[in-house]
Amino acid sequence: MKLVYIFDAYCGWSHGFSATLRQITARHPGLPVEVVSGGLFTGDRRRPVREFGYIQGANAAISDATGAEFGAGYQRRIADGSFVMDSEAAARGMAALRQAAPERAPELAAALQRAFFIDGHSLSDPATYHKIALSAGLDADAVVAAILAPGSRAAAEADFRRAARLGVSAFPTLVADDGDRVAAVARGHATADEVDQRLAALTR
Repeated sequence: MKLVYIFDAYCGWSHGFSATLRQITARHPGLPVEVVSGGLFTGDRRRPVREFGYIQGANAAISDATGAEFGAGYQRRIADGSFVMDSEAAARGMAALRQAAPERAPELAAALQRAFFIDGHSLSDPATYHKIALSAGLDADAVVAAILAPGSRAAAEADFRRAARLGVSAFPTLVADDGDRVAAVARGHATADEVDQRLAALTR
């Protein structure tokens, strides 16, 4: 069995799920976890944050439900409402990080979300990924080169297609795949205990 984590780097609920995913991977060190970018803010949803009036209220609900923090850097980044969340750019960056260390993809996804939701770094800026890669002990120049390479857009689009094939349109979603069937074990918010209970039910 493996887990497939479908998230969006600009999704606040995905940020809130990071702690649960960290607990799951710690409890099941031998269970592979793939990370797929879902593409929340693409096409005509790629607009300035001021056009998403629900964001601050949603962030408060996320904090209440998960304990996730939204840092001062993030608050400054979105303060004037002009920042544009571009999920394709974030998916390209995630693909480059995943290529550099596929077995560490859940950890790197969480680092990507901290970079935005805590520190307020743009996920459209290659410098953000350079910093994440350095902190993770990866070849930062190679990560940036992968982002800038023509194939990075194809990698992002492949992630979006895979999320669609899995029937996922809400993020985050965690699915278990045993080769014969795929079943969601978390949608939106779930605790590690709840995920464990659902995993156990699948193996009975």
